[in-house]
Amino acid sequence: MKDVFHSKLKRIEKLLDNELTSERVNEILVLLGSAPMEEAVLDNLFLYNETLPKAEEYPFSEHDRFMHFLWDTFDKLPMCLVVSFAIPFRRALAERMFDPCGKGVVIEENLRFNFHKLISIGEGTFINRNAYLDSKGTITIGEYVGIAEDVRIFTHGHSESSHIERSYSPVVIGDYAKIYSGVTILPGVSIGKEAIVGSGAMVTKDVPDGMVAAGIPAKVVRKRRSDGRHESDLDHLWLF
Repeated sequence: MKDVFHSKLKRIEKLLDNELTSERVNEILVLLGSAPMEEAVLDNLFLYNETLPKAEEYPFSEHDRFMHFLWDTFDKLPMCLVVSFAIPFRRALAERMFDPCGKGVVIEENLRFNFHKLISIGEGTFINRNAYLDSKGTITIGEYVGIAEDVRIFTHGHSESSHIERSYSPVVIGDYAKIYSGVTILPGVSIGKEAIVGSGAMVTKDVPDGMVAAGIPAKVVRKRRSDGRHESDLDHLWLF
């Protein structure tokens, strides 16, 4: 069975390495176990992300549009539950969408984002289920970062006096940081190298390297108990 999945993935990667068209998207959908869609529907596809103000600055090409479509569609198909296929498939998409995306990234179900070109992810990073990346102001995620379930990262805000007045600020997460479940990170925040953010925290200010922050709003509570270990010795290895 592994050979079947490997064969499917290789055929999909070959299609992804060409400019995507409705015909090629349908080939991929069939390989994912989905029924094909009418080409007229695919040719007139328009995504929610394209309604956002940043779409004027970062317009979607047809290829971009189809990549986003495949990313979101996959998590609605039974094959998304077949971990030995799903993780390599998402990795194949991520390596072609994020700018850049390091090797060995592991992404679980239902990661949602708006502008893939404004996201960079380092080698060996893990993102668990149901995370959301509001990348309008850019998000930079380092190497071997762990992001747990239901994490929300925001890079834009609205004026209270006029909702159409928006501000954008980047979020940066340093190498070997861990962001535990249910954390919300607000615009302009930097999480330091090897830092940890505790579950359910609301991060409004920077977290220094090697520190642990928790609470609403998050405050630094102590140093990470690393027992003298750093970087690769911290064993930030996720699945495969």
